Amino acid sequence: EKSSLWNEVKDRLEDYPSSLSGGQKQRLVIARALALKPKILLMDEPTANIDPMGTKNIESLLFELKKDYTIVLVTHEPAQAARVSDYVGFLYLGELVEVGPTREIFEKPRHELTEKYVTGILV
Repeated sequence: EKSSLWNEVKDRLEDYPSSLSGGQKQRLVIARALALKPKILLMDEPTANIDPMGTKNIESLLFELKKDYTIVLVTHEPAQAARVSDYVGFLYLGELVEVGPTREIFEKPRHELTEKYVTGILV
């Protein structure tokens, strides 16, 4: 229910999974994880290869889920990290460069590498 998928697929339960959109498939994966009642959700690029509307739906779901769960999200999209996270850790070449409240990291990064990344200079 929390994955907001049921209303979209309740009339299509006999359909093949391949008929679901990328966003629906991703929310189905999230729903399966939620069924286990985890304390922490680990999400690696949850909106990769999903269209903008699907991305918006997943991000809306993340806002709902973060009320009840700790979410660790990996993304290569700084704008997405800025939109959906409360805290950010910036990793570069496998090393943790900086961690802190999202707003602080994006508005006043302490490390030069972080600043270059959030401003788009370092890709």
